[in-house]
Amino acid sequence: MPLFKHDYLPPEGELGLWTITEEEDFFLSKLELHPEEQAQLDKIKGRRRTEWLASRFLVHSMSGRSTRGALLKDEFGKPHLENSYYDISISHSHDLAAAIAAPCSVGIDIQRLVEKIERIAHKFMRTEEFDSLETATRLEHLHVYWGAKEALYKAYGRRQLDFKEHILIEPFTFNADKISFKGKIVKDEFEADYILHFEQLNDYILVYALEDVIDVRLV
Repeated sequence: MPLFKHDYLPPEGELGLWTITEEEDFFLSKLELHPEEQAQLDKIKGRRRTEWLASRFLVHSMSGRSTRGALLKDEFGKPHLENSYYDISISHSHDLAAAIAAPCSVGIDIQRLVEKIERIAHKFMRTEEFDSLETATRLEHLHVYWGAKEALYKAYGRRQLDFKEHILIEPFTFNADKISFKGKIVKDEFEADYILHFEQLNDYILVYALEDVIDVRLV
């Protein structure tokens, strides 16, 4: 299936979504994997192999390149595209793969709605974030907070972030339409502000983050 979504994010960013209807062999026939990528894939089992491949194919499709650049990981596990100065983040969940690219720090998360998020909410939600939840939209709102913190964790890219202590989301009211809100990473001497955006796609929640710097504003 072609790209489900390919949006321009001013001033230079791109966002892509792929609906995964293909089997693993389709992507293997389209992607010439770098040895490092093949080693990563060899450790993955089951359906997640197809999701992993789809996210790489999505990045290539968004790049517009005729010759694919490998999506490799740095020493912290953060992916980067060969011969590109863009920051890259990817995510996949069941039938959707998502990717974002921009010349600033970015992160993205796509999750299918599941009730079990209630069991782990206390591990990533701060008191003021809990206080913003409303009964009618509690499940969706929790997923937005989770996706926001996942996106910021990926944007930071250096691991060892506590989702409650180091990733702060400015409380907001849930609205099923597209909405933007703010987040911050604070750890030791490091501090960075982000603009986050979420979108509900049927039973999926998409959240992405772009660093809020002078030259880059999400509008």
